[in-house]
Amino acid sequence: MFGEIRVFRQRPFDGNSHNLGEIVGTVQDRYQELSGQAEARRQEQLATNPILIQVGSATCEHAAGSREVFEEFRKHIVASGRDDILLHQTGCTGRCSREPIVGVFVPGQIPIKYERVDRELVHQIFTSHVQNNQPLLAHVLDGPVERVYAFEFLCCGSHRCGWEEGANLEASLPGLLKDAGVDLEQVNIARASCFGACSSGNEKTCSHVLVKPDKVLYRVCSTDDLKEIIEKHIQGGQIVDRLRVGGKTIGRKFFEIYGDVAFFNRQTRVALRHNGVLDPGSITEYFHYRGFQALAKVLDKGDPNWVIEQVKKSKLRGRGGGGFPTGNKWTMAAKAAEKIRYIICNADEGDPGAFMDRSMLESDPFNVVEGMIIGGFAIGASRGFFYVRAEYPLAIERIQNAIQECRRHGLLGKGILGSDFDFDLEVRLGAGAFVCGEETALIHSIEGERGQPRIRPPYPTESGLWGKPTVINNVETFANITAVINYGAEWLGQIGTPSSGGTKVFALAGKIRHTGLVEVPMGMTLRELVEEIGGGVVGGKKLKAVQTGGPAGGCIPAHMLDLPIDFDSLSKAGSIMGSGGMIVLDEDDCMVDVAKFFMTFSQDESCGKCTPCREGTTRMLEILERITHGKGTLEDLGLLERLAKLVKKSSLCGLGRAAPNPVLSTLNHFRDEYIAHVADKRCPAKKCAALLRYEIDPQKCVGCTVCARNCPVTCISGSRREVHVIDQERCIKCGRCAEVCRFNAVLRT
Repeated sequence: MFGEIRVFRQRPFDGNSHNLGEIVGTVQDRYQELSGQAEARRQEQLATNPILIQVGSATCEHAAGSREVFEEFRKHIVASGRDDILLHQTGCTGRCSREPIVGVFVPGQIPIKYERVDRELVHQIFTSHVQNNQPLLAHVLDGPVERVYAFEFLCCGSHRCGWEEGANLEASLPGLLKDAGVDLEQVNIARASCFGACSSGNEKTCSHVLVKPDKVLYRVCSTDDLKEIIEKHIQGGQIVDRLRVGGKTIGRKFFEIYGDVAFFNRQTRVALRHNGVLDPGSITEYFHYRGFQALAKVLDKGDPNWVIEQVKKSKLRGRGGGGFPTGNKWTMAAKAAEKIRYIICNADEGDPGAFMDRSMLESDPFNVVEGMIIGGFAIGASRGFFYVRAEYPLAIERIQNAIQECRRHGLLGKGILGSDFDFDLEVRLGAGAFVCGEETALIHSIEGERGQPRIRPPYPTESGLWGKPTVINNVETFANITAVINYGAEWLGQIGTPSSGGTKVFALAGKIRHTGLVEVPMGMTLRELVEEIGGGVVGGKKLKAVQTGGPAGGCIPAHMLDLPIDFDSLSKAGSIMGSGGMIVLDEDDCMVDVAKFFMTFSQDESCGKCTPCREGTTRMLEILERITHGKGTLEDLGLLERLAKLVKKSSLCGLGRAAPNPVLSTLNHFRDEYIAHVADKRCPAKKCAALLRYEIDPQKCVGCTVCARNCPVTCISGSRREVHVIDQERCIKCGRCAEVCRFNAVLRT
């Protein structure tokens, strides 16, 4: 089921039922011994076939009140006296605006997830659902829903799956079910992104369907296969073994829990595959979900070059923003003459609104640690570092726990799993400087120096930390490494585009219905992500642009929504992938103001080492402030563009060279808004306060005096029951009058 679960913190798997030093044999023997001990401990806890109550536990969940929810459930369980209810802690699913999220899993029934749970709702869930088997349908995640289904069919929607010459599996099921006499009111049919169950041998010839609540994944190649599943499984309660897909496919467990939720079932989870599934503090659970299987395979082969070749074949590119091929970077370090080498995980994540790396560290820390150990083996490093900003206390706590657990079980330190490979990790904290996301500045920070970039070459793979060859990848890159080894480089490479393999995690925010973390295949269009997963723009407004890449990214206009999401396509559109920030903007957003917002951040975070960035961002910000305050000229637009191109071309580091992207992309795609600001002295989006004018409509004003009484500068005149007038010379354009008027008599022009 769902790993190490408990009402209280029970004794975790300690790996000491046998002395590690007494385990003899190969690397695989040692791995099987550890894995077997973990699985035995887990089965001991699940022996009672319990009801599970799962509560999210991450920074965002805690901020929403999940700690209080967890404690309230604990009190209810204790008070009930029942010993068949287990309380489980898990990481963040990424459905941010609906937290805290609670799952109730009753054996033999469809999993139910609840949103925005508080103490009062805990009581209702426990008394109604847990005690009396009556789910609260009005509070279901992304609900409400009308009913709880007896069965769910989750059909694979991957382009690699094929069935009966292109027939739609999802559309075929209702007719087959009806013909068999199955009540369609009791069956839910939905589409998922990918289960990771296909191979080169069955690609385009078969499809896959997950049947819940029995959690059976079938491979179907014909209508007869589907008819057999319906007859034997749905109607007869008998699993069709000949069609069953065994093993732990990559997307299966997540879809077993969350596949009925539209926000999740279009995603392809690789880096985030364990988020919301396992307890991030339990090495027992991580072992159950193929934990350290990739490491054992790598050490058993004993060939670093094989590892690097697998990473190259997967087409995995750095997920920190630069998009440099990961395998190529590892090759450079592995070929260095110097034998002392280092590997670093960049978890600085300084982009405003970005929380992808934090979520992975908080929700699946063992996976990132395993990826780093494999990377260390591949390049010949014996020491690695996590560089994490100090503002991430929970992430730091969980990664330190993961490191300690790995040391205790012989997975870090001397002779890992009985091999001759020695490797250890430590955590170094950053002070929150945005520039330390740049790899040479990060190196200086670890060395105890001021975080400033240096000229390259030499690149860190040649001369990095303390002058030694150093590989730096971000959290998401390392989170993909175990998937490459466990599920195959070719499989992962097929997910994305010819030049960008795999998936990408985005922090979806802004004027969109469903905010949160999403992981999608490289090559998915912006339209699919924004409209199908994100649910489109809120409030019936029109989408104006999508800003990608954080403060150094660009704004992509609505007419380019069919642009595929990959490194090259975004670059051609004037933006970047960045670490994964994505902000949806609507018609009420001023693009000049957006450019100013990001330039304010870049100018403030400039380390000041090079003149183009230090002075260029300052001058660009001054021009943008003039424009938004109604003091700009047409000449300013030309000056702004030339200055942006100069900074982009001549800044020392990648952060400085990318800082002008918001300016250049908005000038390119939304120049008419800039012209309106400087030529007409107006803001089309009515966002720039200095360009607004507040007037009172005499047809609507009833002379209630509320606006005059609330005006901070007393610039509104008029007696009671008389039309009021705003003195434009004295008006500071704060908008308070429009806020308090109950008759919509204050016009904003």
